[in-house]
Amino acid sequence: MNIQQPIPGAPVEEEDFFDMSNLRPRHTGLPMVVWVSHRGRARHDARVKVCRTPGDRIDIDDMAVVGIRPTPTLIEGPLDAASLKLVQKWITLNEATLIGHWDGELDTVEMLQKLKRI
Repeated sequence: MNIQQPIPGAPVEEEDFFDMSNLRPRHTGLPMVVWVSHRGRARHDARVKVCRTPGDRIDIDDMAVVGIRPTPTLIEGPLDAASLKLVQKWITLNEATLIGHWDGELDTVEMLQKLKRI
C-alpha cells in the first residue's frame, strides 16, 4: 500500500493529514501544535487545524479548525477563548505566508522560513 495516497472512501478530513505540516509551539509561539497545508484537493478555503491539548502533543481526535480568511474564525470544534485569541493573532501575523503556502506559491521550507512567532 502506498502511504502517500489517501485511503479510498476515507472522509476528506482524514485525508487532509496526508497533506498537512505540523508546527510545534517552539516554531509558532502558540501553546499548542497547529497544522497547515496547501490547497491540494480541498473543497474548503484556507484554514489551520489546532490541537486543543497544550504542548507538543499531536492528538488528531482533540482538534479545532480555524479559518484564515476573511478573518480568523473558529469553524469547527471547541476552543477556549484565550486559545482562540492567540491562534487568531498568529494567523493574522502570518496570513500572507499561510495563504502563499495554501495557494502553492510557497513550498513548506519557504513557508517555515517566513513564519513569525507570536
